[in-house]
Amino acid sequence: MDPVTSLSRPPHPSRSQQQLPGHLKAPRLIATDLDGTLLRDDRTVSARTIAALAAAEAAGIEVFFVTGRPARWMHVVATAPLDGDPARRSFLTNGIAICANGAAVYDLHRDLLLEAFPLAEPDARAVVAAVRDAVPGTTFAIERTGGFHYEPEYAAAWAEADSLVGPIEELLASDADQPVLKLLARHDSADPDAFLAAARGVAGQHAEFTRSSPSALLEISGVGVSKASTLARCCAERGITADEVIAFGDMPNDLAMLSWAGTSYAVANAHPDVLAATTHRTSANEDDGVAHVIEAILSDYA
Repeated sequence: MDPVTSLSRPPHPSRSQQQLPGHLKAPRLIATDLDGTLLRDDRTVSARTIAALAAAEAAGIEVFFVTGRPARWMHVVATAPLDGDPARRSFLTNGIAICANGAAVYDLHRDLLLEAFPLAEPDARAVVAAVRDAVPGTTFAIERTGGFHYEPEYAAAWAEADSLVGPIEELLASDADQPVLKLLARHDSADPDAFLAAARGVAGQHAEFTRSSPSALLEISGVGVSKASTLARCCAERGITADEVIAFGDMPNDLAMLSWAGTSYAVANAHPDVLAATTHRTSANEDDGVAHVIEAILSDYA
């Protein structure tokens, strides 16, 4: 799977291997989802969480944000105020974010796309035809590297001023120079998990299907593209193995990443499938569950 874009990366820190109690390796990388996991319900980052992330980096642990969000929605973690002081901005040293469920890698410092793993147009068209036939009433939108576009019937709560509106077939044909990071499928009345299962059943050979919303909204990526595939690639470039990674998540789009990482945590508010698949639990996103774990890790091998 070759990226359509691959630029030089900023240098990344290295550190000697330390040991946690019980002769476990200290983590070298923390990978965390954002919405429902790191962020509170109002989509903000708490001062406690910001401090924990900064302390992890100071201890030599890399931090990756791994999210379904597009890059244009990453300002919440790219410019989060430190210790609640809006005049003091904190950027993680790393500055790398895996966006669109693994379809894109961005340098937040430079607002730069480093790599993209797109959904091919023929596969996107095949998905549209199959899912629309299997679940009538489905509407579609696309997330390209250059913006978000949607069908007239699609409930686009986060439309942009420059979003194109039209039939999905026309949207797929336009702006062909901008890779499709995600195809989105929405249904007004379907059960979310049943919708996901149905779509996978009729079009799973053409794409990867997942969901992160409590509503019937599917996120569709290229075959083999997930949070796990791109995180594994980024870790391999840094000489980091899966057992040196701690991952946090809450929804089905996190499952692949949580299964790949050597240590996985579900926040207390996670989807039942995520709770069943992870080896550890932490507090809910509203209670800074990720920060709790990071603080304990740093205390254990300080």
